[in-house]
Amino acid sequence: MKTYPLKFKPIFKERIWGGDALKSVFNKDIPANTKIGESWELADLPEDKSTIINGNLSGKTLAQVLEDYPLEFTGNSNYKGPFPLLIKILDAQADLSVQVHPDAQTCKRTKKGDPKTECWYIIDAKPGAVIYKGLKTGVTREKFEAAIKDGSCADYIEKVEVNIGECHFLPSGTIHAIGAGLLIAEIQQPSDTTYRVFDWNRLDPKTHKPRELHISDALESIHFDSSQDNLSVNSTGRLVDAQEFKVDKYELQANQSLDIAKDKMEVLVIITGEGAIEGDDSKIDFTKGDTIFIPYNFSGNIKPTKSVEFLSVTI
Repeated sequence: MKTYPLKFKPIFKERIWGGDALKSVFNKDIPANTKIGESWELADLPEDKSTIINGNLSGKTLAQVLEDYPLEFTGNSNYKGPFPLLIKILDAQADLSVQVHPDAQTCKRTKKGDPKTECWYIIDAKPGAVIYKGLKTGVTREKFEAAIKDGSCADYIEKVEVNIGECHFLPSGTIHAIGAGLLIAEIQQPSDTTYRVFDWNRLDPKTHKPRELHISDALESIHFDSSQDNLSVNSTGRLVDAQEFKVDKYELQANQSLDIAKDKMEVLVIITGEGAIEGDDSKIDFTKGDTIFIPYNFSGNIKPTKSVEFLSVTI
């Protein structure tokens, strides 16, 4: 099997906090008159599997290809799915709910859900845009539970003003929320387990009722004794160096190129610019907003035609 870089059809998710930035910024073909909050760029979940849109494997899912050609694409002849990454682009035109994702120990203890460590790369931010991440010092489970009941829990979470180009790491068990006015690349474990504790007292526009909260599960999942030290913020070079995944940031000018060596599987998230990835038998064009899977046994070059910024994700 001659491998080549794979591109995928985005999976769009309507959200009450979404908008149309995926169209205006990345020219994605989102449905008209809908608030699209998430574009799932690479997914291998039971109900959502990315479909390849280029080359001989077009029409197959990533899951099918990795099952059929595990050694060539992953470097592991005994590869077993699901693929251990979920990559999204988020358009937050309004605040997301205050929420938490469980870690592996919590999932095992409660016998529900899947763990989810993630990071947020800030693609664009309106002036004054913020995120919420991690509890303030001294907040106990009892204090936070009382604050959930009286609607003040956001006051107990660190509120951080963000800048374009920053990457914020959020280990599972970290209470968090994305604020309004942000366009974010989200890299995470392949889980959609989310426990909401507060939704800003708003109503779902379709049901005219509050969205479901998951307070008991959230309280079981929050790391109340965690330090702020592991909530790192980086903007150059290695952005994330975690057990679950690693993220590196690259910037290339139009007159530069970058070699892709064999024996490394990676996923590229193109933030700005355009160009091509060229191998011995293939040339794959890319533009901002694309997510590209680089197989283990592929070698070639990244050649921008415009200055490009991209993230390289490895596991």
